[in-house]
Amino acid sequence: MSPSPAPPPGSAQLRADCGRCFGLCCVVPAFARSADFAIDKPAGQACPNLGPDHRCGIHTELRQRGFPGCTVFDCFGAGQQVSQVTFGGRDWRGAPETLPAMAEAFAVLRPLHELLWYVTEALTLHPPADLRDELARAHAETTALTEGDPTRLRTVDVAAHRGRVNPLLSQASDTARSPGGVDHRGAHLPGADLRRVDLRRANLRGALLIGADLRGVDLSLADVTGADLRGADLRGSDLRNTLFLHQSQLDAARGDVRTGLPATRTRPPHWTALPLTPVRQPSRAAARRSRRR
Repeated sequence: MSPSPAPPPGSAQLRADCGRCFGLCCVVPAFARSADFAIDKPAGQACPNLGPDHRCGIHTELRQRGFPGCTVFDCFGAGQQVSQVTFGGRDWRGAPETLPAMAEAFAVLRPLHELLWYVTEALTLHPPADLRDELARAHAETTALTEGDPTRLRTVDVAAHRGRVNPLLSQASDTARSPGGVDHRGAHLPGADLRRVDLRRANLRGALLIGADLRGVDLSLADVTGADLRGADLRGSDLRNTLFLHQSQLDAARGDVRTGLPATRTRPPHWTALPLTPVRQPSRAAARRSRRR
């Protein structure tokens, strides 16, 4: 079986297209009964809510039925890549023997597609020519890895490849944020009241911001790569120029009609329509005085 041709991944290919996928996100991952999932499900077993058409039977009621974790998962287009390209449209329901190999391929392609999404975003930040060339090479190399057949995909060392690309993403972030703001990289800030903290140009890579109060906060040029925004309150905040802000982060958070979003992101349907008076941001001079204390 030869895979069908596919264009190099761009923004469209790096978004989940459930209509072209065989429900792999509802089959491959395991999840445990928790605040995010109402049931236990082992890896490789179809969720009982998955229909014969590979669609979720409770998609419009996931939050109400105890599955908010499903609403914030994004495969970055890896699902349709595995279904339509790697396996050439062969459905695991009709060929159950393909499911283990599909699961292996999905486990490799999902992080590669995520990495491609970040590299694509970095290229939009107008980095210096030498860095842009390196990012373009990283994009081409990552794309080539995604095009392998199931046997080749098994040999991909995703962690090693990510380790080579991540420094380039950090460089792109540092350049775009220069001069940088506060460094909260990897910070544990669950439930923190950050309404009066100057987070413009901040480094929030990998920060734990579960339930944090970010109402009215200006997050212009803040880097939120991998930041955990589950339950974070973004009502009235300005995210229009936030760096590496992914849709799944917005889906996991709270917001309202006053929350400023990039043109390429969608306002989640569960956000409230009630506006909020924004909190006044500290001046640059006040922020510098605060950092010197």
